[in-house]
Amino acid sequence: MDKKDAERRAEELREEIAYHNYRYYVKNDPVVSDAEYDELKRELQKIEEAHPDLVTPDSPTRRVGSEPLEELGTLEHETPMLSLQAVQREEAFRRFYDTCRKELGKERVSLVAEPKYDGASVELVYDRGRLTTGATRGDGTTGEEVTANIRTIREVLLRLRTDTDASVPEHLVVRGEVYMEKGEFEAFNRELEDAGKRTFANPRNAAAGSLRQLDPRITAERPLRIFFWEIAPSSSSRPDSHWQCLRLLSKLGLKTNELARRLRSPDEAVEWYEEIKGRRDDLPYEIDGCVFKVNDLAGHEAMGTRASNPRWAVAWKFPSKRRTTRIEGIEASVGRTGALTPVAVLEPVQIGGVEVSRVSLHNQDEVDRKDIRVGDHVLVERAGDVIPHVVRVMEDKRNGSEKKYTLPEACPVCGGKVSRPEGEAVARCVNASCPAQLKQRVIHFGSKEALDIDGLGEKTVDQLVDRGMVEDLADLFDLDVEQVASLDRMAGKSAQNLVDAIAKSKESATLPRLVYGLGIPHVGRAAAEDLARAFGSMGRLATAGTADLEGVPGMGRTMAEAIADWFSSEKNRRLLKRLERKGLSPEVEDRGDRLQGLTIVITGELEAMTREEAEEAVRAQGGNPASSVSGNTDYLVVGADPGRSKQEGAAEHDTPILDESGFLRLLEKGP
Repeated sequence: MDKKDAERRAEELREEIAYHNYRYYVKNDPVVSDAEYDELKRELQKIEEAHPDLVTPDSPTRRVGSEPLEELGTLEHETPMLSLQAVQREEAFRRFYDTCRKELGKERVSLVAEPKYDGASVELVYDRGRLTTGATRGDGTTGEEVTANIRTIREVLLRLRTDTDASVPEHLVVRGEVYMEKGEFEAFNRELEDAGKRTFANPRNAAAGSLRQLDPRITAERPLRIFFWEIAPSSSSRPDSHWQCLRLLSKLGLKTNELARRLRSPDEAVEWYEEIKGRRDDLPYEIDGCVFKVNDLAGHEAMGTRASNPRWAVAWKFPSKRRTTRIEGIEASVGRTGALTPVAVLEPVQIGGVEVSRVSLHNQDEVDRKDIRVGDHVLVERAGDVIPHVVRVMEDKRNGSEKKYTLPEACPVCGGKVSRPEGEAVARCVNASCPAQLKQRVIHFGSKEALDIDGLGEKTVDQLVDRGMVEDLADLFDLDVEQVASLDRMAGKSAQNLVDAIAKSKESATLPRLVYGLGIPHVGRAAAEDLARAFGSMGRLATAGTADLEGVPGMGRTMAEAIADWFSSEKNRRLLKRLERKGLSPEVEDRGDRLQGLTIVITGELEAMTREEAEEAVRAQGGNPASSVSGNTDYLVVGADPGRSKQEGAAEHDTPILDESGFLRLLEKGP
């Protein structure tokens, strides 16, 4: 096509891809298949490769990251990004409410409540609907410019939606929180550890560190997400209330939190706080409290600000999940990739209702950086479902008896040489036959998110490997009841149950579960889903080259090379053939279309299937399983002990509700 036609078609493709990005990443409600989406993106890439001068800053192809920067610049916020005053108790929150009521001269003040995210705050500027700049909070007045990195976040629109009843402000300044989901953070940390790199202590640090990368291509490979929570006063126009601002953000395509609520009284606020506190550990992302803001923006101006925070908002923090305890010893644990991890053995301590007696210290560099010694008193944090970690050493409690720790030069399990290549953070046992590595691979293979083999616990795996019954993953499927019953503390009934569970895993194993269970470096559950969807069978995945793998959405070069290397290993190829002979060769079935385009939310426990199986069944029929009810939800499926907030959301949006039998009929026959 000529230059003029190419320019016209490129603009059409950008608009179409931007819309599908919004439906997929923001609304969780895709309307085209992955193959159709990929084809649109490939067409745009070909046009831009043929005509480099047609590449625009807001092109979807730019999400992979631009060239590295020498250093991050700075941007001054048009209005300060102030921190919030924090309160710890109900009495303090009620005093805040009374102050608002008195200063505004009202008997009752409407509030808006939102979760307080534990991430990295940013400010984005849209001019005429297009993203122009992005900056961190910084000192509140000036932040670091991270525009190139912000562009790589899939949930950030490069241009705002115009196909709504909302008008796009000429100049829009929005604020939000960049974060990582808990599960994605843990998978990301495992990838770093497998690659011999330094891990992050928590999702907040990971999000902040990812935003501040000088190379945007690195940021593009990290699982960053964002919630938007404010339209700044410097915008060219904004609604009269904070609630209306949140609604406008949503209409323009910027993701807001479905848990946000308008509240009419302090009693409602206290009730909402207690509800969110109770749900904290069940949320996929980290929060450390609740934020309450006066809804009327005129009230913001009337109340004004203190030196460092606004008087019209408050952050009610949750009780701390940090406790002080003592390190009784440090041991070296050997993982499935041979990585040696120093693990602190603690005086047991209760944190957030869970007893913590062991905590990973990640690697030797982390031990040295924090100067962690045997005998030290340390502050330990457990946030949500994230693995506990040492925040810092209580140096003032040292008495001189503490001892420094260094990882051993020989593997504590097999005695093999321990190597730490220059520039890497992780030391590894170089013996590929090390029993500790095999044990961890078997445990991972049988984990709930992989083949879900009930009864294949750590102590059982230890005996299976130590007695030579399992020398690779495929050996599991040769075990008989007599062999298993010979293990310590394994009665005949328990042995039969384990053998049955192993056999059952072959029938229920999906391709994503098997790909994840193999323990391929860098491949977590999300990546396994993407790979299964892209290639459809283990055979096609095994023969894919690095270029093919890089073509999978979200797959960077480092991950693609690691996957290709794993499948090129003759040992791994033999394992795959053995697994196939045992009956493990699942493929992605052709998707049905009975639920095509429908968004379905499931709450409570179902009798016929697990939550994960139900969501897979929805996907198999072209539907979209979502985690929360919104205006785009077509059905809410309610099982036993359902969540109250989802049912309230369904009532608010007039969403049809199905019981389990209705859901099964929907799967079978469609709407």
